[in-house]
Amino acid sequence: SIGVPTISIIIGEGGSGGALAIGVGDTTNMLEYSTFSVISPEGAASILFRDPGKAEEAADAMRVTAKDLKEIGIADEIVKEPDGAAHISPDKMYTMLKETIIRTYTSLKNYSLDELIKLRFEKYDKIGFYEQK
Repeated sequence: SIGVPTISIIIGEGGSGGALAIGVGDTTNMLEYSTFSVISPEGAASILFRDPGKAEEAADAMRVTAKDLKEIGIADEIVKEPDGAAHISPDKMYTMLKETIIRTYTSLKNYSLDELIKLRFEKYDKIGFYEQK
């Protein structure tokens, strides 16, 4: 029932239950090399495989990358990182994020509260659908 548009931007590694709060925006954008999941790959590997050394295998299965999450409808947009990584060119990254936020807000601000809430429900109702390839 939040009465204003919300924009989430994942800029690094979100890998715990607490990170889930970041994912409930009207839009969820991710930096190109960021990751996002309910548990870290090491934690998942410990639980699933009883071996934290299998974190890479767990991460692949979990689909935690920006590309994966965009493909399955959790991330709405991937923000390209300048010069191969955000930390290499922070000024460029700042400019790109500013443009992303302004563009996203400009599109969201035109919705009424009822429309925003309807779109939120539609978006989150789709999450969790699994289609085997």
